[in-house]
Amino acid sequence: MEQHTIFVTGGAGFIGSGFVRHVLGAMPEARVVVFDKLTYAGNLENLAAVRADTRFAFIQGDICDAVAVREAMRGCDWVVNFAAETHVDRSIVDPGAFVRTDVEGTYVLLEAAREQGTQRFIQISTDEVYGNAEAPDGASRPSLETDALKPLSPYAASKAGADRLAFSYWATYGLPVVVTRCSNNYGPYQYPEKQLPLFITNALAGRALPVYGDGRNTRDWIYVDDHCAALVAILRAPAEQVAGEVFNIGTDEERGILDNARAVLEVLGLPERLITLVPDRLGHVRRHAVDSAKLRARLGWAPRTRFTDGLAQTIAWYRLNTPWLDQVLARRDSFLDRALTLAAHQPEAHQL
Repeated sequence: MEQHTIFVTGGAGFIGSGFVRHVLGAMPEARVVVFDKLTYAGNLENLAAVRADTRFAFIQGDICDAVAVREAMRGCDWVVNFAAETHVDRSIVDPGAFVRTDVEGTYVLLEAAREQGTQRFIQISTDEVYGNAEAPDGASRPSLETDALKPLSPYAASKAGADRLAFSYWATYGLPVVVTRCSNNYGPYQYPEKQLPLFITNALAGRALPVYGDGRNTRDWIYVDDHCAALVAILRAPAEQVAGEVFNIGTDEERGILDNARAVLEVLGLPERLITLVPDRLGHVRRHAVDSAKLRARLGWAPRTRFTDGLAQTIAWYRLNTPWLDQVLARRDSFLDRALTLAAHQPEAHQL
C-alpha cells in the first residue's frame, strides 16, 4: 500500500482536528504533519487523542510565512488546507484579517506546493461562496458546483477568492488541486462562537439562546465525521477522477436557526422561553444548501449521520467534556464572551 504524508493546515481547529483524527484511523498507511498558528480557534487539546501516534507531528506556524511553510511542507506529498479565518460575524468586524489569511495564506501554500511537486492539494472552501442557494433565474434551490459565486460577507468573499486562486493553479500550472464546498459542520470540539455549540453552551449555563432575525434562515447541516470521510474519499481517488474538480459536500438536511435552538432545548429538557430573538446580522444569507450528487455519483460517498443523532452525540460530548469547554471559556475571548451574552446586549431583543 502506497504511503503518503499529508500536510494539514489548520489541523488544531474544529474540522481540521476532526480530519486528523479521522484520517489516522481510516488510513493506517498515512502520516500527518499539522501546521497551525494556534489562533483563538486553534487548540492542541483537540489533538490529544493522536498526540502519541508516531505517524503524527505538529508544527506551529502561520500559512502567510512563506519560509516556514516551505520548510514544514518538505517531504509531504498531499496538502489539505483548512487554515482560515472562518466566522462571518468576525469578518464583519475585521475583514482585513480574512483577506490576509484566507487569500494571501492560500497563495503561499499553493506556491510551496507547486515548488515541491505536491501530488494532491485539497482547498477546503465553503458553501458560503454561493451566497443564497438559487438557480440563475433566482428560484431557490440547492447550489450546484457550476453556479455563480455571489458571496455576501467578507468571510465568504475571502473564501471565494482562495477557492478560485486554488483552481487557477490547476488551470495554469497543472497543480492537482481539488476544491470542496461543504455545508455547515457541527460536532465535538467546535469553538462555541458558532451556532450549535453556542446554543449548547448557553443552554447548559441557563443563558438565553440568541436567534438572529425571525430564525427562519436555513442551512444544510453535516456531522464533521461525514465531512472528513468525504475528504478521505477524495484523497484515495485516482487523480483523473478528482484533479481540477469542485465538489459540493452536503446532506440534504436543511434546518432553520429556530429549529436548532428548539432541538437543543428539547434534548436537554429545557423550556423554549430561553430562546431570544435578536436583530439580524448584516449580509445574512437566507438559505445555504448544496447539491452533492456529483460527489456521491463519482466516489460513492454518502453521509451516515442523521442530524438528530449527530446533535444528540454532540450535546453528550459537550456535557462530558466540561474541562475542554471551561478551558476555552477561560481564555476570555471578548468576541466569544459577547456572542454568548448577545441577548443581554441587544435592547431590541425579546423572548420568543
